[in-house]
Amino acid sequence: MKVLMFGWEFPPIKSGGLGTACKDLTKGLSNNDVEVTFVMPYVPEEVNDEHVKLVGTNRLSKDVKVKTVNTILTPYQTTSSYGEAKHSIPLGGTSQRDVYGKDIFNEVERYAELAKHIAESEEYDIIHVHDWMTYKAGMIAKEISGKPLVAHIHATEFDRTGGNPNQFISQREYDGMMAADLVIANSNFTKENVIKAYDIDPDKIEVVHWGIDEDNPHYNLQFDKESAFKKNGEKIVLFLGRVTLQKGPDYFVETARKVKDHVPEAKFVVAGNGDKLPSMIERCAELGLSNDMMFAGFLQGADVHKAFQMADLYVMPSVSEPFGLVALESLKNNTPVLLSNQSGVSEVVSHALKNDFWDTNGMADKIISALNYPALMEDLKTNSFEESKKFNLDTPAKKTIEVYNKALNSAWTSKVI
Repeated sequence: MKVLMFGWEFPPIKSGGLGTACKDLTKGLSNNDVEVTFVMPYVPEEVNDEHVKLVGTNRLSKDVKVKTVNTILTPYQTTSSYGEAKHSIPLGGTSQRDVYGKDIFNEVERYAELAKHIAESEEYDIIHVHDWMTYKAGMIAKEISGKPLVAHIHATEFDRTGGNPNQFISQREYDGMMAADLVIANSNFTKENVIKAYDIDPDKIEVVHWGIDEDNPHYNLQFDKESAFKKNGEKIVLFLGRVTLQKGPDYFVETARKVKDHVPEAKFVVAGNGDKLPSMIERCAELGLSNDMMFAGFLQGADVHKAFQMADLYVMPSVSEPFGLVALESLKNNTPVLLSNQSGVSEVVSHALKNDFWDTNGMADKIISALNYPALMEDLKTNSFEESKKFNLDTPAKKTIEVYNKALNSAWTSKVI
């Protein structure tokens, strides 16, 4: 089976979990004899992957009149941050007007038009698109080829904005899922949100939970865990993710203040960037946490795993978390987790602390118990690490192939009828 897959991120080019998820999925599919051509806006000449054919719109042949040399879109970018990023990319002698759209929406249309040329030249049996910015590209590829389309929804616009969606983006999500033969949601939580927000037929939505790459060498790092972050018996509570409304950083700060009152040796580390970072830092100062809350910025590669392995507990206080792949990475690094009940990953992880994101008293109580009672912490570590072994790349890949076959059979049946 050959798959034409459209996405925005693929490691090492990524801004969050979507890139990692795409790479892991393509590796799992490759291990199950599925050939994947992964199309993304920009692929540096030196970047390649043994499991997938990477195609960037910047690598289109010279006979294509419209082409781009770079793109500055990320899956969760806002209209304002697009404008800021556009002016931060050096373009040499090429004008910005020639290379980039005026705004994020023009850039999405631009990518879809460029993707059309790839859809016309590649061989494939099925089309797979990841999140709203690739949906139009997939719709065009389906129109050109007549091949079935699978739309993967990693997060809805309602998840990202706390229920205040950009109408263009929500319309694109709706159009893409309506045009798709089948939709893949990464959790039952996401499936229910899609049905509620867009009234998509439940029978059209298949749930495929994520797994993790067990072969990642970073899970066995050897380094000094008693570093500057952790000394004199300090206990580390970690927040790792985008610092945005969706991820609940405000609730993390409020919870931290309550924990600190009962566990003086507790320290808190925030790893990530986002538009809520300035207000988060300001709130820490107001609550007297400036010396106890450390901001590490955006981490990648081995640094992510070092952060997990230094931490005593990872907290994911997300307001609306479609899945939460980072929680599985924490478990694999033998670091227990406190999960928001409003998350997809809480459906598949049993050995974890869980709480509603808005209940900062409840979250604080659970963190205090974990930090103050070694027997509880050891029990969590032992059982959650053992549970982490069931998460792999093969299971989601096989389920995705089942979705492909269902879409192919449905398309064949409709043609016969």
